[in-house]
Amino acid sequence: MRNLMIIGASFLQLPGVKRAKEMGLNVAVLDYDENAVSIPFADKFYNVSTIDIDGVTKAAEDFKADGIMTLASDMPTRSVAKACEKLGLNSISFDTAIKATDKGEMIKAFKEKGVPSPWFFIAENEEKLEEIKHEILYPCILKPLDNSGSRGVVLVNDEKNLIESFKYSMASSRGAGIIIEEYMQGTEVSVEVIVWDGQTHVLTITDKLTTGAPHFVEMGHSQQSRLSLETKNKIIEVATLAVKSVGIKSGPAHVEIMVTKDGPKMIELGARMGGDCITTHLVPLSTGIDMIEATIKCALGEEPDVTPKFERGSAIRYFNTEKGIIKSISGVENAKKIDGIKEITFVKNVGDMADSINSSTDRAGFVIAQADTAENAVKACENAIEEIKIKTAKQ
Repeated sequence: MRNLMIIGASFLQLPGVKRAKEMGLNVAVLDYDENAVSIPFADKFYNVSTIDIDGVTKAAEDFKADGIMTLASDMPTRSVAKACEKLGLNSISFDTAIKATDKGEMIKAFKEKGVPSPWFFIAENEEKLEEIKHEILYPCILKPLDNSGSRGVVLVNDEKNLIESFKYSMASSRGAGIIIEEYMQGTEVSVEVIVWDGQTHVLTITDKLTTGAPHFVEMGHSQQSRLSLETKNKIIEVATLAVKSVGIKSGPAHVEIMVTKDGPKMIELGARMGGDCITTHLVPLSTGIDMIEATIKCALGEEPDVTPKFERGSAIRYFNTEKGIIKSISGVENAKKIDGIKEITFVKNVGDMADSINSSTDRAGFVIAQADTAENAVKACENAIEEIKIKTAKQ
């Protein structure tokens, strides 16, 4: 039996753990949280932080891992890359892991390889911000160089809000600083990718719905993309070039792109499967491709199956809950009866605090649907959300 180590044991990694067990693998999970939800489903647990590179490497050696991977989380890819390098396993290089997790190094790679991308500045502290502030054009976007999930992302409309916004964004940085970028307007999509033997395979393009300014938190996704074939072909060209620019030669990639009036431009990418159930749920529902299995096979050094089995529509929509303590949730059973509904999940329940949606962690739950088209899958999700009543009370 082959050994697979999955870095992270939260609900984001749980689909990977379950699929690996179905494939007959011996599975270890690693997390700093001793109560993480994936632990009971694995064969072995290591109580180590996912970003502790030395700790992850030692655990992988102890487990005698034949493959190491993570799902839907950026920073653990550094640990994956370094541990795989030490054990001689199939993975991205550590240099690629840095470029895929440090937004500054990422955009520098884009510029070097001619990938369409926004103008940018990097400020490690307020002194550097002071030096460059007269060169900044407005509106612009501020993001931590070293975080994800919309944490610390903010739109700045003019210089008078720059310092306050910088402090807000810096509070979500792990210390690397802030990237200041062109505010790109248009249609946002993501591209779901598997790379094998240096060949980039685009599985599908995902249409996105966000909260918009100022934090741009993702509130929904749907596949297949409803954009024109010409636009989708341009998106695929940019995504493929971006993946190559950071050096991904094997494994998954989640590529985020803004389709502007000047054509598709890169937002950022991750050298891992996309989160928000995009790759674990929506890809198989819209294409029949088991992206989790494909990622596992890449980690084990085996050729993945990336052949589409069908073309259908799939969608996810998140609850936009009023701020306050959740007092009751009703209508779930009726919502489950709506044609096409595949899953209804709550990450916040009665008694929990529902806050303003400033990052992906503030969302209370989601609905997933499958239909003949993306439009009908979205309608099914919206009908289910309309049926479900989440009542909150202010503190």
